[in-house]
Parts: sequence; structure tokens; C-alpha cells
Amino acid sequence: MRSTDRVRVVPWVRSALLGPAMAAAALSGCADSNVGPNLRTGDKAYALIPAPQGEPKVEDYRIGPLDALDITVYQEADISTRGAQVDAAGLISMPLIGRVQAAGRTTTQLADELRAKLAERFYVDPQVTVSIARSVAQRITVEGQVKEPGIYPISGPMTLLDAVALAKGEDENAALRQVIVVRYVNGQRMGAVFDMRRIRRGDDPDPAILPRDSIIVGNSSSKSAWHDLLRAAPLLNVFGVFTRF
Repeated sequence: MRSTDRVRVVPWVRSALLGPAMAAAALSGCADSNVGPNLRTGDKAYALIPAPQGEPKVEDYRIGPLDALDITVYQEADISTRGAQVDAAGLISMPLIGRVQAAGRTTTQLADELRAKLAERFYVDPQVTVSIARSVAQRITVEGQVKEPGIYPISGPMTLLDAVALAKGEDENAALRQVIVVRYVNGQRMGAVFDMRRIRRGDDPDPAILPRDSIIVGNSSSKSAWHDLLRAAPLLNVFGVFTRF
């Protein structure tokens, strides 16, 4: 190909490349629209999912369905059990006693219940301890524009910033003004939107996260377009050298 032919090709190549790039740049001025009409915002969001009140404190763990428990009766190996699974209805089955409600109770409360039932008919002053072998109920889900989305176990007080930190923080395309927390309230799935930028600045409180909550970090189309443009920049420079011929 002659040098003059190369010069004639350049405008066409640039047009093909710069067209999508200019469109991507134009998107940077557009508002993102991840937030649906059924999500609560502002004061209504905090009414649904409030910030912690007072100093954070570790709450006693409440046993949940599908958790696994270690139940030990002192010097009674035959009725002690390891890894006893709580069924979907929240019940466990134990020798001599049968089915007992476990979900919703602390390990201490369940141990007291088992001790009382054993003392009614079978033992004098039995010593019972209950511990959590595996937790399923105390988990949250973090998804969307975070570096490591997934399901994470929690064992104490948790806030929105803590939850995003569990997922190694937001990624480069995160819409920090559109972070959604989904929670079951009285059996109904509800959601609220928070602005993580304002929370980090201390302008808004950091909402409390509870077990079974889902946190969804929204996607910013303007950031995505800008990062796509930056990644395309080396390609544009390569074709630009033809103008020297």
C-alpha cells in the first residue's frame, strides 16, 4: 500500500473508532437508573432499615433452620450428639426426648429446655451444653458492583459499610449513590436505597445490617463508559501513527 493510500484510510478508521468512544463519553452526563419505584429512599429508607442505636453490642446468637448443633450431656455419651441438624421447621430430634423447637432460641435457652425435659423422667440434675457446629442462618449476601460478591457469615454487629468491606469493597463501576439493602420485614421482601458517599463522609448514618439481608451495589453506566473509553485509548493511539505518513 502506498503512503497516500494510508492517509486516505485514516479518517475512516478514526470515524469508526471515535464514534463509539464519543457515544461512551456522552453517557458520562447521563444519570444512572438502577433504582426502581418500589424502593424506599431518604428518610423512608432509614425508617425501614435504621442505623444502630447507641453503642454496638454483640447479640446472643439465635439458632436458625439448617444450623448444626453439638449437644453434650455430661457423662452420657449415648444421648450426646454432634452435628445435629435443625430441620426446615426449626426442630431437632434428640434421643429420649424426641423433637424439640430449636430455631429462634439461644444455645443457653435450648440447653435449659433440654435439661428440663431430661430431668422430668430420665436423669437427676443433668448437665447439658449446646454449641453451634455450623451456622447457616447468620449470613448476608453482597452482590452487584463489588470486588468479591458472595454469601458471608456474620457473628456480631454489622453495618452497610462493614458488609461492603467483607466483599473487598466496591469495584470501579460502582454507583455509590445507589446501594440497595433488601430485607424481609414481617415476611415481606422490602428494599431501601442508601448513598455510600454520604455515609462515608459522615453526612448520613451507617444503617445496621441483619442476618439474611442482601446488599446490592448498583452499576454506574457513566463509569462503565468512561472506563471503556480509557481502555480503548491505546488502540486509538496506534491508528493515529498513520497520520505521519
